[in-house]
Amino acid sequence: MPFDTLNLIPPLLRAVAEQGYTEPTPIQAKAIPAVLERRDLMGCAQTGTGKTAGFTLPLLQLLSPLANTSPSPARHPVRALILTPTRELAAQVEESVRGYGKYLPLRSTVVYGGVDMNPQTAALRAGVEILVATPGRLLDHVQQKAVNLSQVEILVLDEADRMLDMGFLPDLKRILSLLPAQRQTLLFSATFSDDIKKLAGQLLKNPLSIEVARRNAPADLVSHQVYEVAVPHKRALLCSLVRTRDMKQVLVFVRMKRDANRLARELVRDGINATAIHSDRTQAEREQALADFKEGRATLLVATDIAARGIDIEELPFVVNYELPYVPEDYVHRIGRTGRAGMPGEAISLVSHDELKLLADIEKLLKRPITRIPVDAVEEEHKPHRHEREHARERDHEHTGKRDHNRSPREHPRHEHAREKPAESRISKAVHDGFDFTKPYEPGEPSTVVNKPVAPAHRTSARPVAALLGGFSLPQKSSK
Repeated sequence: MPFDTLNLIPPLLRAVAEQGYTEPTPIQAKAIPAVLERRDLMGCAQTGTGKTAGFTLPLLQLLSPLANTSPSPARHPVRALILTPTRELAAQVEESVRGYGKYLPLRSTVVYGGVDMNPQTAALRAGVEILVATPGRLLDHVQQKAVNLSQVEILVLDEADRMLDMGFLPDLKRILSLLPAQRQTLLFSATFSDDIKKLAGQLLKNPLSIEVARRNAPADLVSHQVYEVAVPHKRALLCSLVRTRDMKQVLVFVRMKRDANRLARELVRDGINATAIHSDRTQAEREQALADFKEGRATLLVATDIAARGIDIEELPFVVNYELPYVPEDYVHRIGRTGRAGMPGEAISLVSHDELKLLADIEKLLKRPITRIPVDAVEEEHKPHRHEREHARERDHEHTGKRDHNRSPREHPRHEHAREKPAESRISKAVHDGFDFTKPYEPGEPSTVVNKPVAPAHRTSARPVAALLGGFSLPQKSSK
């Protein structure tokens, strides 16, 4: 069906047509009429199927009667609040709001952490009808009295399961206490666990549940592959895949922020353009990393799961799970970055022995096994490069021209500095020009031998002498 069968107003249809869309996706076709009927809604659909437009378009239409061009902030109170778990997703949602609402005199803005609050505060105090925010930064503005949420009519939780599962629940409860009890609440996500559905049921009133695909199902156009590989060989295998398959754009997922930084640095040393994105980087750094990746300046983008909710890249061909997620549903969100908008994609997982249980949980969620691909040949090819220690050994061999892998660690050239040198060698270095620096200083007759090491003569003194290292010598009694 075309968009004009969804009872959307002409300004919205015009904006949709300008963005090149002619037919709604299944989630849009089911969600838009329900939202226009002011129903509370739980919408579940695969990532990349247009959930954002599924709530943005009807939201704009519901607020269109309140649109005005008055400069007074009082005429532009916050009517719709959209909460997202990540900065990137918040920015993308607000961009969609502006794009679809370009022909409506409705104001919108976005607030998130990691950037200066002052421009956000100015925009809020000027008045906006639609506010997109991350929970923490929104509460910062509430504390500064820069925003009033008492007139919110529509609340949207985008990636709702993550909102309720990432530690946002305390902040979310504080925000809910600031909203009117009578409101429309919309929850959209790619996955809904049973616990999340139970909790979400407490936020909604007689909600309509829409699932356009099997729950927690990944995109049908994504092919899945597993390489069973030991942890020390993972990076070598990743480099080999990138080079042999001429991969130009690869999103790589790890679990920890420090691992993202380290892997990106190691890949750069391996000759592959890579960058990292995670929550510890500043917003400017995250935006730069994402821009480099989208524009082809970086071949690999190493990300934590925070980036699984908010990276929207057209025709992303590859997603690599360098480490499997602990939560099976996160696998669905990770690979949902590829296979979007009808384009095929590949999800490649590098699985070590201790991750096989995680793999089994993912296969159980998908209700099918994932194809295993042997990597013995690749591992053997890159075996010398599996440790930084072996890289150093290779560099040592290049300098010495020798290659002796049978030496014990004590005999290895890198450990020679730790072996004790013979006492004769140390003594010979301590004796120079006839002076023994290992003994206390005692004045005496100068040596007649010039520029030739000689053995020091034994000297005695009748006076107390301050030795450099040996303390004081006792005075000798005079015979007189």
